[in-house]
Amino acid sequence: MNTTMQAPQDKPETRGKILNTVDRVSELCFGLFMALTFVGAVKAVNPGADAGYKMFLTALGCNLAWGLADAVMYLVRTLADRGQRLTLVQTIQREQDQAVGVRALREALPDKLEPLVEDADLEPIRTRLAAVSTLPPRAKYMFDDFVGALGIFLLVVLGTFPVALPFLFVLDLKTALIASRVLTLVMLFIAGYALGRYSGAGAMKAGLTMVALGVLLTMAIIALGG
Repeated sequence: MNTTMQAPQDKPETRGKILNTVDRVSELCFGLFMALTFVGAVKAVNPGADAGYKMFLTALGCNLAWGLADAVMYLVRTLADRGQRLTLVQTIQREQDQAVGVRALREALPDKLEPLVEDADLEPIRTRLAAVSTLPPRAKYMFDDFVGALGIFLLVVLGTFPVALPFLFVLDLKTALIASRVLTLVMLFIAGYALGRYSGAGAMKAGLTMVALGVLLTMAIIALGG
């Protein structure tokens, strides 16, 4: 958790990344899996002459819904995190006992970081936070939060939109479905490759693992009639 808070005389805080690499790849993969599942479900439940168009709308609607849900949850999480930081600073300023303030900072540290930080390291942070003279009465949204939510929405929708395109341009439903599934597997490989390269777990191995998951999901959908 970020326990620092800018004092009035400091420079404005620079916004960090909306999502880290792992989060971005995960959101993309979740969207691809959902689109793959929804398309198979529509094919199984509602075949017909206009099934291709319906499957395009279903895949697109799935992507839009997933992107909207992610954007809303980002706003909820952002406000909750900001409120938690504000409560932490208010606690430090309210408590006269320095040990209580240091303990509050320690409790806010991530579990893996907490054993590595000494109380002496936290005391300068406590002192600076205690000196902040102006605090908002409550956590509130900023303009950048909505920009971030829009970015997440576009990431999910545009990242998974290619899966729906074959149903719009390929007339034969079976061919469009195969093309959509192949595109999904290719994108899953790219996402897994990027994740493996970032994490050091092996880019090719991670990419093939994502493809294997996609193949298993596709086989399950086909077995269920999709």
